[in-house]
Amino acid sequence: MFKPGVIDGIVAKPLQRFFDDRGWLVETFRHDELREADFPVMGYVSVTRAGVTRGPHEHIDQSDNFAFLGPSNFKIYLWDNRKSSPTYNMKQVMLAGEDEPRSIVIPPGVVHAYKNVGDVDGMVLNFPNRLYAGKGKRGPVDEVRHEDDPNTPYVLD
Repeated sequence: MFKPGVIDGIVAKPLQRFFDDRGWLVETFRHDELREADFPVMGYVSVTRAGVTRGPHEHIDQSDNFAFLGPSNFKIYLWDNRKSSPTYNMKQVMLAGEDEPRSIVIPPGVVHAYKNVGDVDGMVLNFPNRLYAGKGKRGPVDEVRHEDDPNTPYVLD
């Protein structure tokens, strides 16, 4: 059903660690390198245990701006579910994390999941362009959770 390839609208770029005698620093995003529609309005950090998967799910209006820095490695799965996209029904898989620090901007309508494929807990940062559950957390959550469907076509390998 899904063809492998690069999905239109996904912005993935390597993140560079800048080292000094105190440790290191990474610019997770720069306003001047993002599309205005993807400008973050909040940020959060999550920890995913080794071997655990989050997703697959998608957003109707929200773009995610993930930063995978470590201390573990993740396999990221993307499926283009946008019927108007030139890459509709395409699947893209990439690695990111400790060994390959990377930011990934995922537009609305792209189903996504990630799995911690390392041996230790891993942190993921996200700077989405929509507030979770809206202002004051009083609105609907913009999320379609495919992981709850036993017949989902969005299957990880």
